[in-house]
Amino acid sequence: MTRDARRHLIPVAFEEGVAVACMALLVVITLLNVVTRYLTAQSFAWTEEISVFLMVVMTLAGGAAAAARDRHIRIEVFYDGGSAARRQRLRIFGACVTGLLFSALTLLFVRTVVDEIRFSETTMGLGVPRWWYTVIVPPLCAVLAARAFGVAWAAARSHEEARR
Repeated sequence: MTRDARRHLIPVAFEEGVAVACMALLVVITLLNVVTRYLTAQSFAWTEEISVFLMVVMTLAGGAAAAARDRHIRIEVFYDGGSAARRQRLRIFGACVTGLLFSALTLLFVRTVVDEIRFSETTMGLGVPRWWYTVIVPPLCAVLAARAFGVAWAAARSHEEARR
């Protein structure tokens, strides 16, 4: 068991598994579309809705895994250019900002889902309720925010222990 796997309540492999499953479905859908277009000169236009949904889920699940492992993109000049204490403060700050951003997105997407249900919005391609696609986004944003706050909490605790 790796160090990353031991310190998480819920294994990061869950988010990674979701991201991989979405990628695999995207590959299958795209391949079927290409083969269909090649053989029949037609395409499955309705698959675009599903592909966009899968890309959003894949991105948020991958982002949650990256946040949990503290592997988000950094400006290395600022991060590596200072002391260990400075890196720790920047790590806490970055994780908190990420958590706040995705907390705000959680609330905004909840409002979006409520509006889509209230106004009975449907999709262009399949004509299904739009909330079927967007209902998964707020929980994924909340997971990403929780993972980021978890990294900030762990970094703050280790920072305090190092100061003692």
